Amino acid sequence: MSTSTYTLGDRSVNRMGYGAMQLAGPGVFGPPKDRDAALAVLRAAVDSGVNHIDTSDIYGPHVTNQLIREALHPYADHLVIATKVGAERGADASWNPAFSREQLIQSVHDNLRNLGLDVLEVVNFRAMFDVHGPAEGSIAAPLTVLAELQQQGLIRHIGLSNVTAAQIAEARGICRIACVQNLYNLAHRADDALIDDLARDGIAYVPFFPLGGFSPLQSSTLSDVAARLGATPMQVALAWLLRRSPNILLIPGTSSVAHLRQNLAAAELWLSDGVMTELDAIAP
Repeated sequence: MSTSTYTLGDRSVNRMGYGAMQLAGPGVFGPPKDRDAALAVLRAAVDSGVNHIDTSDIYGPHVTNQLIREALHPYADHLVIATKVGAERGADASWNPAFSREQLIQSVHDNLRNLGLDVLEVVNFRAMFDVHGPAEGSIAAPLTVLAELQQQGLIRHIGLSNVTAAQIAEARGICRIACVQNLYNLAHRADDALIDDLARDGIAYVPFFPLGGFSPLQSSTLSDVAARLGATPMQVALAWLLRRSPNILLIPGTSSVAHLRQNLAAAELWLSDGVMTELDAIAP
């Protein structure tokens, strides 16, 4: 895998990373269908040059972090594991806000224990005013708690997830923000201006659901471009993100080694200016 790098916190990471969410059971709840396969995917990712893994103790819950620890601990010096807090799972697999001081402290300690770490490299705070997308509301109180945990040495860098531009500005008044993680892909371009603003400030942008998430991208233009390039539509969608802005870090997830290799190969795919123009037209 050849890919360019970008700074996450104070570490240089390959822009093609790996997201561990799909390693948990159906609905990101419970254990994986095939534990050995999940461990194999994690090891294959790192062996292939991935040095940025995105996870959370919310996944499972606890499942993906425990898998990461089993597969990869003791961790390679170059590996950056980013996790997130701010939500918890109900017994019915629901996703619920967990913003209180006690919940955030507990979540950070759960992540440390399950990953087998003394300090978390990156902790993203996920705003949960609306489960389905960014919604306004002050995040000053939870960010202040995370900043205290950072000062205690439990967190190196703080990021944000599912946030608005106003929330990012509020957070930056409290602590340095290393990255922003929002929904963004070929068809969902609401953060176009935000990505450019963050790039100017040297802040990484990590799109989640880069392939559409639970509703995979469907586009005849994307399919046509992929056929011409001898690639899959998903490889083209990932390559478009890599070309879209140098501060974009990708974390496509999969529970299959074969699919992992397909995703990583997207880093080799060059899209011409003409192809980029074609693909840019997909967004409504």
